[in-house]
Amino acid sequence: MSSALDRLKELTSRISSYELARKENLRSLSALFTALNLSEKVGAFDEIFEFKAINLSGISLSEEDIGTIKEGKYLQIIGIKYDREAKVKNRNISLGYYGRVEKVDAELRETIVRFIIAWRFEKSFRTLEHYYTMLEKLPKNEELSHADLP
Repeated sequence: MSSALDRLKELTSRISSYELARKENLRSLSALFTALNLSEKVGAFDEIFEFKAINLSGISLSEEDIGTIKEGKYLQIIGIKYDREAKVKNRNISLGYYGRVEKVDAELRETIVRFIIAWRFEKSFRTLEHYYTMLEKLPKNEELSHADLP
């Protein structure tokens, strides 16, 4: 019995730490949004989450070499929007252009990378909440007859 209680305590602790990390991340993300002057292209802070994705050119975001510059490339933050009504569904929007990556101040490059990762962290929570809400609208497995199940 204590094993089940220990697992519950661990799970509760993990969920609590994720929520604390999320709140801190959101505060940091808002400050980074302001520091990078993204409101000029995006508008209000919450509108940044209308993008399907936000990518970066000129700097690696892969886990193995995050923050490594790609010599000869241009540093740019690119927002990707999905427009159901348009002929071309995905539209890339430049949110910030900074010139040749090797000429951009190292601190600014770090700020940009931090912004992208923080945005993706928050976006993943919002996606999780979206699908959780969708699942809540569906009948529970207990409500389905066994004949309905595969």
